[in-house]
Amino acid sequence: MAGDLHTHSNFSDGSVPAEKVVQLARAAGLTSLAISDHDSLESVRYAYAHPLQEGVELIPAVELSSYDYQRQHRVHVLCYWPDDCAALQEHCALMGRRRTQATLQSCAELEEICPQFRTRDAWAYCGPGKVLYKAHVMRALMDAGLADNIYGALYHELFALRPVPGKVIHEAKYRPVEEVLATVRECRGVAVIAHPSVYHSMPLVEELTARGLIDGVEIHHPRNTSEDQERLAQLAREYDLLVTGGTDFHGMNSKVPHPVGTCRTDDETIRKLRALARSRKAEKIKE
Repeated sequence: MAGDLHTHSNFSDGSVPAEKVVQLARAAGLTSLAISDHDSLESVRYAYAHPLQEGVELIPAVELSSYDYQRQHRVHVLCYWPDDCAALQEHCALMGRRRTQATLQSCAELEEICPQFRTRDAWAYCGPGKVLYKAHVMRALMDAGLADNIYGALYHELFALRPVPGKVIHEAKYRPVEEVLATVRECRGVAVIAHPSVYHSMPLVEELTARGLIDGVEIHHPRNTSEDQERLAQLAREYDLLVTGGTDFHGMNSKVPHPVGTCRTDDETIRKLRALARSRKAEKIKE
């Protein structure tokens, strides 16, 4: 009896609709689920509209993209129970435009070098969020018989960031991490740093924790190293941080399969997370 607090649907770059993610959570025996799509209010609004679906509590969530410009690394911030407010709307709209624009630049260049590809084929995989992702481009290339998976050799040839830039790589510009954390505070959400090992974020986590700018850390994640997990647990004990777990489920749009529920957050942590979110809503009412 627990929750998976990090999953994705086709509101962003997951391969299945939100209702299917819920079905998978129920089948895995979960009682709580956060569909935390990238920079998407769609997942937040879906959860508020369906607080309990198929016996599973839906926790409103969004995974916000940001950047640590000091260390030159991407940073993902999981935001739970945010208000559907202007600050969050502006962030999601901005990132949607930037991400789609970057992907369309890649598509235009890909059309020049790959006669089997057309941008409209990638758009066919775009979900209700109407934001175009590299995963949608790769699905179209798979349909053309040019790739047999999303994140294989062709993906790296086209979209790698390093050590050699991909042939058609264009990246959306991300907002600084402190600006994004300010947005979380403005929307009265609970801020948890996602998968610190993935983007080498441990030095940043140490800094943000000491400054009291985050509420929790995602420790139980398929790509966190054991060394980072141990240090994160120490930080959580020292600073009384929430410790969450999430699978980072993307359906078939994954390099390595991780079914919903592979990594979990215990019920007591979910209770604390919910209580913290409610206290922030109460503070807003007092203001």
